[in-house]
Amino acid sequence: MKFSLHFASNTFPDFAGAVRVAKAAEAAGFDSIFAIDHVVYPDAYTTPYPYAAGGRLPMTRASAFPDPLIWIASAAAVTTTLRFMTGVLILPLRDPFVLAKQVATLDAMSGGRFELGIGVGWLKEEFEALGQPFEQRGRRADEYIAVMRALWAGDGASFSGRYVRFEGVSCNPKPVGRVPIVVGGHSEAAARRAGRLGDGFFPSIGAQVDTTPLFEVARRAAVEAGRDPAAIEMLAGCPALLPGSGAEPRAAIEERLRMGIGRIVVPVGAFLPDLEDNLARFGDTVIRRFEHIG
Repeated sequence: MKFSLHFASNTFPDFAGAVRVAKAAEAAGFDSIFAIDHVVYPDAYTTPYPYAAGGRLPMTRASAFPDPLIWIASAAAVTTTLRFMTGVLILPLRDPFVLAKQVATLDAMSGGRFELGIGVGWLKEEFEALGQPFEQRGRRADEYIAVMRALWAGDGASFSGRYVRFEGVSCNPKPVGRVPIVVGGHSEAAARRAGRLGDGFFPSIGAQVDTTPLFEVARRAAVEAGRDPAAIEMLAGCPALLPGSGAEPRAAIEERLRMGIGRIVVPVGAFLPDLEDNLARFGDTVIRRFEHIG
């Protein structure tokens, strides 16, 4: 079982904070850290935030919300084994050529320690502010995935799609290997996208619906697409493992294993205010005890 730390970039948004949390997570034995994404924060929005009971983002207009790729680059520079993932980057808001270049560069310079977590977005007002269509964002995300993989696969790449067309172009550097693309989202559409196209599926934590059935949706979609469902990594939260829960870790982890979960995601806020001490304790009592099961 692997363990990841979520919401690191907005909790520790400056360089000193990124260094602090990355080094502490690596020392504790975490597999990876996630950095979240929004380009802008609209003053007035009516779209409900799907990952909190109140339907509102847990931030203000003045909250620091660093670009996830730049934040990850800073944290990767002071670590050696820790992996990093965008959790998740809003793919339809990005130019797929620029993003392919950024991701490949980040992966190459970190020694292959990057995973691209993507979602289609939920905040309509953010799309409107950027002049991007909210409709058909899922179709554009699917195509952008194919575009980036074509650019990463080799030089002289060509592609002909509904939204993107090009012939005989090269984008370098190339990633160290295959950049895992983890699909995020709490909907059946997201689960099906993960099954058809993703290397992993992460229905996030805090969703106001039961996301457990979505893992099977992703697996069925993989089979229908002629893919091996076992090759798609499933990620999920586990509140029973958080400090102060009083639950027995082995039982909670074994329950996730029965669900086919390969990586447990925990929010960094649960380890505050004594970050280093609490992460080290979690490493000793959970990660090192159970990382070899599953």
